Amino acid sequence: MKPMELNTNKKPVWCPGCGNYAIWNALKGAIAELGLNPWEVVTVSGIGCSGKMVNYIKCYGFHSLHGRVIPVATGVKLANKNLTVIANGGDGDGYGMGLGHFIHAMRRNVDITYIVHNNRTYGLTTGQASPTTLKGVVTKSTPEGVIDEPVNPIVYALSAGATFIARGYSGESELLKELIKEGINHKGFALIDVLQPCVSFAKEFSYDFYDNRVYKLDDNYDFTSKENAYKIAYEEDRFALGIIYKDISKPSYEEQHSVLKDKALVEREVRVRDISNILSAYK
Repeated sequence: MKPMELNTNKKPVWCPGCGNYAIWNALKGAIAELGLNPWEVVTVSGIGCSGKMVNYIKCYGFHSLHGRVIPVATGVKLANKNLTVIANGGDGDGYGMGLGHFIHAMRRNVDITYIVHNNRTYGLTTGQASPTTLKGVVTKSTPEGVIDEPVNPIVYALSAGATFIARGYSGESELLKELIKEGINHKGFALIDVLQPCVSFAKEFSYDFYDNRVYKLDDNYDFTSKENAYKIAYEEDRFALGIIYKDISKPSYEEQHSVLKDKALVEREVRVRDISNILSAYK
């Protein structure tokens, strides 16, 4: 299968130059190169510009509520562990309203891939400050500049026990495709935080802003070291791209669960029980 064959009949409506196009192409390329069939893949999205992703990829999809990407994706995976489950969310969706779900999915190590379109703004609602907007930036909702410290998703992920943490960039789509492939192949929760410029409503974080600050981790980088990962996570003036941390020693949630580890729930026999006596008690 070629990536183009994963297009639907819907034309993307993202702004010209939006970083979501690169994520879309990288995701289609990853699915195609891994040889996954569309009926083996489920994409789940929340609310925001990232949420439109389910409309543009020809596989199963679920457009969930704001901040509820992870619970829905987890439910899909637990119902049928044989599916490849890929969640897409924005920084507002995942690191704001959905932050609690984000933390718990990582400590459980559910086998899903979570791609966060991190553009440091609420782009769909035209430019309010999000959890990752940097301190001091003036937005529609912060006319005197943001006074909150930004959420650091890499630090949060390391602290919560994530077993795969990577950072991609819309300006490096080939690298992003490889990171998505690695995330899908990882047996456990995979976070791919993507630096994604919003060219219309977050012009402080443009391609020029990131082009001058991103760098690729080299082959000598030891991604099994949490100490290394924390050092990278706390870098303020530059952003490392690549696999920042990976741990293959921890089993996934499904592999540990006594009910799930042998057979998917959808493959189990459904037992029909007569509950008429119970219902009659409430008449």
